Amino acid sequence: MSGGNVYDRRIRDGLPGQGWAVDVVEAADAAGAASVLGQTPDDALVLIDGLVAGWAPDAVEETARRARLMLLAHMVAAAFPDATDAAIDAERRVLAAAHAVIVPSRWTAEELARRGLVETGRVRIAPPGVDPADVAGPPCGDGRLLCVGVIAPHKGQDTLLAALAQLPDRDWSCALVGSGEPFPEFAAEIARRSGAFDGRVRLTGVLDDTALAEQYRRVALLVAPSRVESSGMAIAEARARGLPVVAARTGGIPDALASGGGLLVRPGDPAALADALSAWMTDPALRARLRREALAARSTLPRWATTVATIAHSLETA
Repeated sequence: MSGGNVYDRRIRDGLPGQGWAVDVVEAADAAGAASVLGQTPDDALVLIDGLVAGWAPDAVEETARRARLMLLAHMVAAAFPDATDAAIDAERRVLAAAHAVIVPSRWTAEELARRGLVETGRVRIAPPGVDPADVAGPPCGDGRLLCVGVIAPHKGQDTLLAALAQLPDRDWSCALVGSGEPFPEFAAEIARRSGAFDGRVRLTGVLDDTALAEQYRRVALLVAPSRVESSGMAIAEARARGLPVVAARTGGIPDALASGGGLLVRPGDPAALADALSAWMTDPALRARLRREALAARSTLPRWATTVATIAHSLETA
């Protein structure tokens, strides 16, 4: 399940507790999205995921003319180097049509404004929350690494593998957790390259909540090598457990790590990532500092109840 899907379901499940009656309708493709939107009553309040909206921009524009339509924009497609012209145009149209746009981070809001896609007055920021979680560890080894996210070019697993290849003499292992279905060619290449590490890299596929929690419990460090990232749900989960993070300095990640407990490197730079990982593995003082900071940061994290309340207020004032 993607971070965006987790966010959507948390909002769906939380809004009734804020006094909202929620009628959930899921769409699997463009035709389904257009059909659902076409059946929306006039003057209804519609909250739609930005990815689904992008499948059917004509239907979004038509619905927004007769109903109050709010968009959950988890990402900025135009910021992705491999985004198609069609996807960028669809994003522009649905953002322009929406009465208000809810985003997960300050970076996303600023990026939309910088690109002229949404004026600031229509944007609401609702950072993803976390659930209370047990503190991770003690780790089974300081070289036990975890990377969580769909296996995709923008998540940068290729950068991580290239970095690990520069550390053949270090004692490390790495689990790559996430679906390979959305980008099958890229995922196949990651699987092929992972095979060269003689079992030190494992691709687990998608894990349920229990299995994923066990992964967080057993590792020493989360690695987030993304090229583009609005906020990073995996980072939030690591933070909830007091788990240090090495991540790319991109998108909303610096804000997510502003309270400490992480190292930031240039995105798409295997040498810089290898240097950071090597420092983590070889410098006990650095590890101790990052762990102290990560543990202290747990008390600063937003809860899902706050996220839901923020969105409920946005709906009330839309």
